[in-house]
Amino acid sequence: MTTVLRPHAEDQYAEELEILSKDDDRTRPPGWKLSPWAVTAYILGDGERITPKYIGPRRIVEVAVATLATDRALLLLGVPGTAKTWLSEHLAAAISGDSTLLVQGTAGTAEEAVRYGWNYARLLAEGPSRQALTPSPVMRAMAEGRIARVEELTRMPSDVQDALITVLSEKTLPIPELNEEVQAARGFNVIATANDRDRGVNELSSALRRRFNTVVLPVPATAEEEMDIVSRRVEQLGRSLELPEIPTALEEIRRVVTVFRELRAGVTEDGRTKVKSPSGTLSTAEAISVITSGVALAAHFGDGVLRPSDVAAGIVGAVVQDPVSDRVVWREYLETVVRERRDWRDFYRACRDAD
Repeated sequence: MTTVLRPHAEDQYAEELEILSKDDDRTRPPGWKLSPWAVTAYILGDGERITPKYIGPRRIVEVAVATLATDRALLLLGVPGTAKTWLSEHLAAAISGDSTLLVQGTAGTAEEAVRYGWNYARLLAEGPSRQALTPSPVMRAMAEGRIARVEELTRMPSDVQDALITVLSEKTLPIPELNEEVQAARGFNVIATANDRDRGVNELSSALRRRFNTVVLPVPATAEEEMDIVSRRVEQLGRSLELPEIPTALEEIRRVVTVFRELRAGVTEDGRTKVKSPSGTLSTAEAISVITSGVALAAHFGDGVLRPSDVAAGIVGAVVQDPVSDRVVWREYLETVVRERRDWRDFYRACRDAD
């Protein structure tokens, strides 16, 4: 039996969803697998049987879930790495039991990805028919009463974005070629994500934006909260990738998180030293990637202990996106901040060697 690299949320956490479903005696909106209260418990965890999927303000999750319980679509907005995709996947898994009805927004996304396409062999042989029609994930979600996910909405061309307007306002998808329409079954809704950094790529029209309730996902409020997120995700990824286990390396995680937070904020944690910020986002997701790569290096090429030399190359790669301006920013930060921290001398040497 083939083991998939990344199971869908509804498969990976099937046991937790089953536990919540059995204990859930609250009102469930039409088409929902769980009540809004149980969906929120699944996302935030209960401290015992249910692991937290999102670490952040409870009210944000409650507003997102409450929005999906109405006829309003949900737009998750935030800078890169604030878990927009992660949250949308788990919301769809808990509400519909299916997180796979996904449209990935890119500059090349065609309108067929939102509406429908055609099997041209059957179209030529038989003419327009339901059998020749290829439904999009959005059309399937409408017909089945499920949640459709649209990733990176602002990266899609404006005319493709606007294909959602009729879907969201009228809850129907016309098929003019067949003189038919698909009407949304109860339980249907849309979760879209958009990047704060990419809002200027293809800004949403006012008509489309009005059809969404927008929830802004913040960056982690404290270093401890961000460390918790990084530690949990690194542990999950390590199990999924079957990496050899290594001792918990909270010190290196703290250093990576501290570096990223200080460069993002443009000031050191104690507020005494201002630093320049690089061009990259230095998100929590990138911190997770740096630590995960470091764990793989330590496990396969080191002594099984995560050390500064294992994370240094990953940090330099994350910070120095522009080889000219970002390298100046990074070296200045190393010399004015990292070098002055006595307990960071091994980290300073590793980063200098990796630069």
